[in-house]
Amino acid sequence: MATIKIKQIGSPIRRPESQKKILIGLGLGKMHRIVERQDTPEVRGAIAKLPHMVRVVD
Repeated sequence: MATIKIKQIGSPIRRPESQKKILIGLGLGKMHRIVERQDTPEVRGAIAKLPHMVRVVD
């Protein structure tokens, strides 16, 4: 299965707890970290909920 790289561009400070949990679920939590995840609908949905905090990197 294909993979995508996700980079955190926003801080979790002063964000709702649900958004912090989504970040942790993606394996992020600190600024400018990059993780590689499988390209599944679940991961794409998590990215769609945090467009102001994460970015898909090429």
